[in-house]
Amino acid sequence: MENESKKQQMFDNMKRKKKEVKIVRRIVSVIVLIALIVIGIGGYSGYKYVSSALKPVDPNATDEIAIEVPMGSGVTLISKILEKNGVVKNAQIFKYYAKFKNESQFQAGNYKLTKAMTLDEIIESLKTGKVYREPVFTMTVPEGLTLEQIAAIIEKNTNFTAQQFMDKVTDATYIEGLMGQYPNLLTEEIYNENIRYALEGYLYPATYPFYEENPSLTAIIETMLSATNDIVTEYRSIIDEKEMTAHELLTFASLLEEEATAQTDRETIASVFYNRLSIDMPLQTDPTVLYSLGSHKDRVLYEDLEVDNPYNTYKNTGLPPGPIAGAGKVSIEAALNPSQTDYLYFLADKEGTNHFAKTYDEHLANIEQYLR
Repeated sequence: MENESKKQQMFDNMKRKKKEVKIVRRIVSVIVLIALIVIGIGGYSGYKYVSSALKPVDPNATDEIAIEVPMGSGVTLISKILEKNGVVKNAQIFKYYAKFKNESQFQAGNYKLTKAMTLDEIIESLKTGKVYREPVFTMTVPEGLTLEQIAAIIEKNTNFTAQQFMDKVTDATYIEGLMGQYPNLLTEEIYNENIRYALEGYLYPATYPFYEENPSLTAIIETMLSATNDIVTEYRSIIDEKEMTAHELLTFASLLEEEATAQTDRETIASVFYNRLSIDMPLQTDPTVLYSLGSHKDRVLYEDLEVDNPYNTYKNTGLPPGPIAGAGKVSIEAALNPSQTDYLYFLADKEGTNHFAKTYDEHLANIEQYLR
């Protein structure tokens, strides 16, 4: 009996130990599972954080942030400067990213960066000493276009319709606001009697990079207007010396732009216009007739010259009320620095070469020789 009792006790002990082992195993399994979950969550959170830190701080930001990189700055200091100014999310991640890309030769200097720049764009800027950004898209506005023609380019390259663009650039309240922003460019002259569009000729022709997928209509317009303001500011002293206004300059330059061909000598054409203005002789330039008609034609007919419109320089002396198109820098410079001649007439032959004359008889001879 005693042996049986001992056996039963041993059996009970074994059962109890097995049960304890099972409980321990369950506890360990739960602990391991919890640990794996915590590690997984931590790893995922870390991955998400790093991924986020590798992206621009604000892809839609447009404001420029002034950054100074002192002489002798290493990647660690530069990373801290960038984080402090909000250009990157995390200095350590920027530093490791730059090292991973084997980039460390950065140039000291002053930069204007934005929160929309990628890490690669920031690195490229710091390497070259120039602010570098990869545009989302570019839009080219050629020289010599009217607002209505620019509207078609806007419609083709953006989500805005041509009509939305025209509504905006003719909105009186909006234009008043622009006049406050650019008081030295947009003056009361844009509201002269007979002006067709107040902003005609004020949106500078160029290729514009845009760094967001859908820039606002005001951002597009003001980018082009700001470029014109920069050009006018650059030549302000010459404009004042010639006793011209910005409006007169852009109007004059637009005539040169519209008269231009691939081989045109703008400075000499400018001299013809100035010579005519000085003796109150009509400018008689065909592009103003076309602008008066409001349509494009390959040839201007004699009957077109009689159109009764303030822009028609065959019927009116002096400059037209305002620009008839957007002029480029070459035409603006020609308007400010014309050749010194006695010419009063010019014509372009079939190859686009210009021929100038001092008298009407000489001009008739040129017509006979080059156009018949």
